[in-house]
Formats: sequence, structure tokens, C-alpha cells
Amino acid sequence: MLNRDRSQQILHLTLPVMGGMISQNVLNLVDMYMVGRLGPTAVAAIGITSYVNWLLAAAFIGLSAGVQAMVARRMGEGRSDIAARPLNGSLLMIAFSAIPLAIILILCAPWIVSLLTDDPEVAAQGTPYLQARIAGIAAIGMNFSFRAYWSAIKLTRFYFMTLLVMHTINIGINYVLIFGHFGLPALGTFGAGLGTTISLYLGTLMYFAYAWTHTRQYGFLASLPRWETVRAIIKVSVPACAQQFFFSLGFIFLFWIVGQIGTGELAVANVLTNTLLVAFLPCLAFGLSAATLVGQALGRKDAEDAYRWGWDVAKLALIVVFIISVPMFVLAPWIMHLFIVDPAIAELGVIPLRLVAVGLLLDAVGTVLFNSMQGAGATLNTMAVTLALQWLVFLPLAYWTGPVLGLGLLMIWSIYVGYRAFQTGVFIWLWRRKQWTTIKLS
Repeated sequence: MLNRDRSQQILHLTLPVMGGMISQNVLNLVDMYMVGRLGPTAVAAIGITSYVNWLLAAAFIGLSAGVQAMVARRMGEGRSDIAARPLNGSLLMIAFSAIPLAIILILCAPWIVSLLTDDPEVAAQGTPYLQARIAGIAAIGMNFSFRAYWSAIKLTRFYFMTLLVMHTINIGINYVLIFGHFGLPALGTFGAGLGTTISLYLGTLMYFAYAWTHTRQYGFLASLPRWETVRAIIKVSVPACAQQFFFSLGFIFLFWIVGQIGTGELAVANVLTNTLLVAFLPCLAFGLSAATLVGQALGRKDAEDAYRWGWDVAKLALIVVFIISVPMFVLAPWIMHLFIVDPAIAELGVIPLRLVAVGLLLDAVGTVLFNSMQGAGATLNTMAVTLALQWLVFLPLAYWTGPVLGLGLLMIWSIYVGYRAFQTGVFIWLWRRKQWTTIKLS
């Protein structure tokens, strides 16, 4: 059983992040609701291109794993005066690489979208959305590094406050740009992407202001990390970057598979995925807290306490996810009909959404232990497990049962829930082996 002190420590770290993530996804759903008024083709277009954008940003998102592991370890070691150096290095690497890459990718966007869909209407609405989102890649990478930093130094309230402001502004901007209010032209899906990118950069500016005002004692922007630290960040981050890249690529391939069945099914898959994130990201919030607590315990040379933190956080995550999954299961028909105008298409997603609600209970434990091992620096192991199961098991089965055998969207989502449950079992086994306790971070 959890004792009160440990529960309070977990919740103190997790609740601000969870609040920020829930607000983020609720606002994302509102955003998707607005795009849904443009029709199922627009929903399908932003669904498939959103994962492309995530894929293209994966290398910069993955740096956050190295930042969190290194900063948490420094805090646990009592070396708080240099704790921000990994963040400084990450921000510098992103600034010098993401901006020129974004320019190249914007020019390549029409070709990228043409590889993903043969539907000219989906391509016409997806290409400008993707171009607008690619312009925000640098902000995405920096914001993820800041999120890791806030968690590692236990100042997650700054993450919550920034995210709440950032996504509230996003809704307002998108409302104006999508539909053309206050004398501006209606930009449709391009307006949705542009509004999101503007809000991302506003959030980045807020993070810099908070870090400069409140964490200069940790060395924020005071100095660059030594080469040994940079090398350690890269060693931890490269597997995490690869995991993010191929995991995102896997979802793009999944959307392609579903698109072979039909455009209506593709729109349903987008709603299923975005609704899933509302329940899944609280799991990730607990996972980020576990990564911090595990990393700091290892910094104190207390491997047994680090092991306990993984299980303690998983228990609380399971309780919270149960509370979220029950209404998702019950309200599945209402949720689908809210975002899909066509009743027949919306009905296709009801049973898959209920399956997702049930599978989340096991996925909560797996997500916490996945992040716990990343906090310990075991990113190579987590990468191997997630990518092997996704690419060698789930995606081949999804293609075989969906487009080949014609068993439809329900079978694909049943396989998805099964593969995630099995993945949780693998992470439990790896956590119990404790090999992650021997990893050294310079």
C-alpha cells in the first residue's frame, strides 16, 4: 500500500502536469470539433498530417528524455547549481537544427502528403495544414525539453500555467482563422495549423521567461554543458528520438492502413486517437513524475527506493485511469456522434472506443514503467520493446486483418488493445529485473 507522504509527493508532481495535459487535450478536441464543421474530409486530412508533423519533430522531442534523466540525476546528486546545463544544451541544438530543417520540410510537404493519400480532397486540405504545423517544429522541441526540465526540478506548476494559457489562446486564434472572423479570410485547415503554431511559440516565450526568472540558480543560460554531459544527453536521447520517430511513423502507417478501408473509417480513426489521448496523457503525466522520482533516487544511490517509486506511481495512475475510463466507456456513442456529423460513420467507432477504454487500465501501468526506465536512462531497452511490438506484431496484423481480409476497423482496434496489453507485461518483467539500476550518467 502507498503511504501518505509518498502519495503526496507523487501528486504534487503529477497534478499540475495532468491538469495541463487534460486541458491541452480538451482544447485539442474543441479544435477538432471546429475542424469537424468543415466535414469528414477535413478531419481525415488533419488526422493523417498531424502524425506526419509529430514524426518530423520526433528527433527534437526525443531530446527531452535526455534532459529529464540528466537533470533529475543532478538534483539527486545534490549538484543543483549545474542542473540546467542539459536543458541549455538541448535548446541550443534545437535552435541551430530545427529552423533550417523546417524550411526544407515545408517545401517538401506536398510530396510528403501525396505519399500518404490518393484522395485529392484530403491532400488539398492536409498539405497547407502540414506546412503550417512544420513551421512550429522548433517550438515543439523546446517545449518538450522545458517540460522535462520542470518535472526534473519539481516545478511542474510552470508547465501547467503555460500550457493552459497557450492552448486557450490557440482556441481563440483557431476560431478566428478557420472560419474567418473579424474581417479575416476563412483559412480552413491552414488556419487551424497556423493558430496552433502561433500558440506554440507563445508558450516557448513563456517558458524562457519563467526559467530566467525562477531557475537561474540552477544554471539556466549561465553556461553550456561540458562535452561529457552532451555525450551523455545524446547517448540517452538517440534511442528516445528513434523511438519517437518510428512510433509516430507507425501511427502514420496505421492511418494509411485505415485509409485503405475508407475515408469515413479514417475520420473515425482520427477521433478515436484524439479521444484516447484525453485519457492516455494523464498516464504520461504520472510517467513523467515517475521518471523524476526514479532519476533522483538513483542520483542518491538508492536503487531500492527508485524501484519502489515505479510501482507506487503506477498504482496511483491505475486509480486515475479507472475514473477516466468508465465515462469514456459509457459515453462512447455520444463522443463519436459529437465529432462525426454522419451518424452511420460515427457508429463505426463506438465499440472500438469502448475497447480502448478497457485497454487503458493496463496501458496505464505500462506507460508509467516505460517512463520510469527512461528516467533511469534505459532508453535503448524501451525503444527495442516498443518498436518491435509495434512494427513486427501490431502493424502487420492490422494490415492483414484490415485491408487484406476485410475485417474492418473493429478488428484493427482490437489488435491494438491486445498489443498494448502485452507490451505492459514486458515492461513489468523488465522493471522487476532491475538491470536499469546499473546505468551510469556522466
